[in-house]
Amino acid sequence: MARFELQGKVALVTGAARGIGLATATELARKGARVVVVDLDQEAADRAAEVVGSGAVGVAADVTDRAAMQRAVAVAVERFGGLDVVVANAGIAARVATARATPSESFERILDVNLNGVWRTVEAALPQVVARRGHVVVVASIYAFVNGMGTVAYAMSKAGVEQLGRALRVELAQHGASASVAYFGFIDTEMVHRAIDADDEVGALLGLLPRPLLRRLAPSVAGTAIVRGIERRRPRVIRPRAWVAWSVLRGIVNPVADRLMERDARIQGAMRRVDAREGEEQPTTA
Repeated sequence: MARFELQGKVALVTGAARGIGLATATELARKGARVVVVDLDQEAADRAAEVVGSGAVGVAADVTDRAAMQRAVAVAVERFGGLDVVVANAGIAARVATARATPSESFERILDVNLNGVWRTVEAALPQVVARRGHVVVVASIYAFVNGMGTVAYAMSKAGVEQLGRALRVELAQHGASASVAYFGFIDTEMVHRAIDADDEVGALLGLLPRPLLRRLAPSVAGTAIVRGIERRRPRVIRPRAWVAWSVLRGIVNPVADRLMERDARIQGAMRRVDAREGEEQPTTA
């Protein structure tokens, strides 16, 4: 496909009040796009829109609410005349615990926001994206292809997002539109600070990974990568790039890694400790 020029285009970004979403919205505006900044809180969305500038507008909407996402798309159409790009970025995580120890409410909330919320965002935007030969970005994670031990709901949701993005890529081609799946490792966001940095058990587990895979990137790096992927209509965006090899070789690496983790005393010790979190509160965090 030809290069997708963002000058004069209209984009909608969810989870855009901070982190990857705000960085993506800011970079889209820098490239000349008009941006609808969507987040749960209207004041936060408005503040982010001021940061984004270039006539950006803030909209409060819960991605789990189909009608709210339809209204957000309607704002883009009414304010800017249409919608060319949607970036389904909003997501949450929870404290590390085994599937057995995770309260069903937390487990299902993660799936509803991270998977169903992505679908409801895309669903609301698709008529415009198809009509304007635009582009969809769904934000997955390296957890779409690595073992999700200790964070099963999050990994399930991101694997589902990956499948949505891959299918959309093929389905939208007939309309001259396209889709990308963005996979990120460890980005320096508030969600990472709360879900990873504040939990010693996560640090112990991640310490078993090769150092290049643990490299932490600024949200601006992720945002720039997403926007560059849109411009080039790339099927995949992966950062840090050290994860590319694992993604490509997952069919070989994952069965071996899974078997090793079953036998690794350090990992099994950590699993016993997070399994003991049954009955504890496991709040979600954005």
